Amino acid sequence: MSEKIKVLIVDDASFMVKAVRDILETDSDIEVIGSAKNGKEALEKIKQLKPDVITLDVDMPIMDGLSAVRHIMIHQPVPIVMLSSLFEHGDITFEALRLGVVDFLPKLSGAISRDIHDQGHQIVDRVKIAAAENINNVHRVKLNKIDVREQLSERYGFNDLESIIAIGTTLGGPNTIIRLMSTLSPNLPAAVVVIQEIGVNILPAFVEEFNKYTPWKIEMGIEGKVLEPGSCYICSYHEPMNVFINPNQEVMLRTNTDIRKPLNTLFSSAAEAFEQNTVGVLLTGVGADGEFGFEQIKEHSGITIAQNTETCVYPNLTQCAIEHGVVDYIDDVNQLSEQIEKAVRSRTQDDYVASS
Repeated sequence: MSEKIKVLIVDDASFMVKAVRDILETDSDIEVIGSAKNGKEALEKIKQLKPDVITLDVDMPIMDGLSAVRHIMIHQPVPIVMLSSLFEHGDITFEALRLGVVDFLPKLSGAISRDIHDQGHQIVDRVKIAAAENINNVHRVKLNKIDVREQLSERYGFNDLESIIAIGTTLGGPNTIIRLMSTLSPNLPAAVVVIQEIGVNILPAFVEEFNKYTPWKIEMGIEGKVLEPGSCYICSYHEPMNVFINPNQEVMLRTNTDIRKPLNTLFSSAAEAFEQNTVGVLLTGVGADGEFGFEQIKEHSGITIAQNTETCVYPNLTQCAIEHGVVDYIDDVNQLSEQIEKAVRSRTQDDYVASS
């Protein structure tokens, strides 16, 4: 890199500022250009220092981290990596990812974590990836809470399970998943299985909060879970699942022991279980994974859909699949839910017309 990545550290604990600074400055491509003690001070420092990336705590005086994210993403967008001990608070992790932060990393043992150095590699990695983010494609998702008592027929619709929607993404993906699942009709004869980049220790709280904002029933993807229509099962990229049919002919989730390319495994297993009734979806993300799995879906006469790279926060995943020639339909982020619905219904109807 010709220029170093300029980072602003925002945390009210002086020990934490020093710890994060020491971690980041072990990498020759990163330069810590300053620190701030709260969100209000961070807004001022952003104007003065113009950082490429911000690391941001949540629990701070005067202006907390989430309030700061709202101001930053509206008035002076900068890629943000959250570092907080409040990862067990689902409302906080969900809100941060809804607002478009790159990732939410937990401090390991409290607000002043003396073992944060154990996370050094991950923090450096996230900051470097954040610097490559297409900030113009980061948008907060507008949501309203769902009253499940008034939408039982939609949420638990009485459809037979006929199809599967397998979705893969990595960094930058949770925000897009929130947007997609809040607009996708739950009244489909399908279950959704998602693999996304999210910490295993963050996922339970994230799922619990997410479940309040979509007519789909949002659950964690766990070993042995029987898939049901109207349900969306979210798995971490670090503990991924695949799909299989048990001796009772029930479709279940099973832990994927090969985590090198978990999206490939998810798509391939979904295609084996549902054949032509498989819809594979690749969203924004870092890395190369999913193109071989898409190939398997197409071989089983399923349908493959990719997010348009021009609307991706990170274009790598979809670009690899598109260049590999295994994508049937390419759509902007706001058109994906409509395309997925058409694809699912095309398995039982003959009037499917693609909008790509």
